[in-house]
Amino acid sequence: MASQKLSAKQISQYWDEFRDNIRNSTPVDKSETVAASKKRIRSLESDPESWFKYYFPNFSYAEPAVFHKRATRRIIDHAEWYEVRAWSRELAKSTRTMMEVLYLTMRGKKKNVLLVSNSKDNADELLMPYKTILESNQRIIHDYGTQENLGAWESGKFITKSNVSFRAIGAGQSPRGTKKNEARPDVILIDDIDTDQDCRNPEIIRQRWNWVEQALIGTRSVSNPMLIIFCGNIIAKHCCITEAIKKADHVDVINIRGTNGKSSWPEKNTEAQIDRVLSKISYLSAQKEYFNNPVDEGSVFKEMAYKGLPALNEYQFLVCYTDPSFKDSKKNDFKATVLIGRWHDEFHVIKCFLDQTSTANMVEWHYYIMDFVGDKVPVYYYMEKVFIQDILMDEFNKIGKQKGRIIPIKGDERAKPDKFTRIESLLEPLNRNGNFFLNDAEKDNPNMQRLEDQFKALAPGSRAHDDGPDAVEGAVWIINNKIREMQPIILGKRKHSLKRF
Repeated sequence: MASQKLSAKQISQYWDEFRDNIRNSTPVDKSETVAASKKRIRSLESDPESWFKYYFPNFSYAEPAVFHKRATRRIIDHAEWYEVRAWSRELAKSTRTMMEVLYLTMRGKKKNVLLVSNSKDNADELLMPYKTILESNQRIIHDYGTQENLGAWESGKFITKSNVSFRAIGAGQSPRGTKKNEARPDVILIDDIDTDQDCRNPEIIRQRWNWVEQALIGTRSVSNPMLIIFCGNIIAKHCCITEAIKKADHVDVINIRGTNGKSSWPEKNTEAQIDRVLSKISYLSAQKEYFNNPVDEGSVFKEMAYKGLPALNEYQFLVCYTDPSFKDSKKNDFKATVLIGRWHDEFHVIKCFLDQTSTANMVEWHYYIMDFVGDKVPVYYYMEKVFIQDILMDEFNKIGKQKGRIIPIKGDERAKPDKFTRIESLLEPLNRNGNFFLNDAEKDNPNMQRLEDQFKALAPGSRAHDDGPDAVEGAVWIINNKIREMQPIILGKRKHSLKRF
């Protein structure tokens, strides 16, 4: 839910539905005798897997995998323990950890839980299921007593009637004041502390890791056993998870598919389902989010495909997109102008101009394209909006007056996210799946060759030029957007999954 931009009303509705789902899925047998109840509880507590299934039936819709069971056994067998769970997405690392922590706290084995994430808001959201479950899980309430403690019960920080404390903090915040009745934290859960943006800055990671080791773990008692669990993917070569791996008692790296190439959790994720998900995202994203393998520099676009293209009049329309670079110089960024069309389910780079040149030459490229296309097919002209756009437009208008015809160019007004992410997420799947081609007739053109080289050099944090791929991304985005505008709009209410946690 963190990635969705929901209103306060929608968020409240989500948690109301989650609460109702927990309550409705945990009915109790009110006719059970006290003796029978105690016997049942003892039996459940002796087998964590049975305990999980009974108290969390809505989270037990798939039989746990062997790695889940082994992970739980490690946590239960070691009161003092430090574990890294670099489990892929869709392997229930947060849910499994939550059930284990509640198993330990309900049985009195742990008393003071500190949950940490990359921000306070994210930490609060990750702690919210704990709070909601303790409020509404009828089986926990029936067997372990009412947990909600009025006066000490708020989002982000609460203490149960059985005197177990839960608190959420964001990375970098002070964990001091977490002591409860002079008892220091005995559980530290660190979930998704790394972000893509932070991992691009080694200094941020260094400072954050210092905070983890000094301020956060420093809150522990030397004499009281501490459980530390890191949950998260290995999203960069250097991140907090990779630092934790160096210190942990046990490191569990589990990918969506194991070393045998098969699903690590076939009871939940079938091969067909995995294939479907991976086919819709880029290679780099799949490796990072599902295989704990942040891709090395220059390996996103390994090969670029060329093919002969259809006649221009076979395209519905074309987009000419320009990345103008900031400086009018031959020593700085490349200026890039590309002509792209969509043909069936393929995107074709028909023409490319990519050079370190003057603004005047860049404007001339557009007249070449105008003459090249003629009246064979409509062309939309766009330019990436930059802070010198007015100056650039003046140059277009000046040359247009000299030639007696104006290029009908306009700025791309969208608020753009990170450049690398845009290029990689939109174009890499198209290239990998055989839906993106460079014009074979231009294969020996130095401009097209430079475009291919820039694609192959593309990588997060790379200092290589990426102006050509940036222009291609802009054109493909414009094409997709225009095609969507041509389609009828179907409105519907989105349902939020209650199995997220």
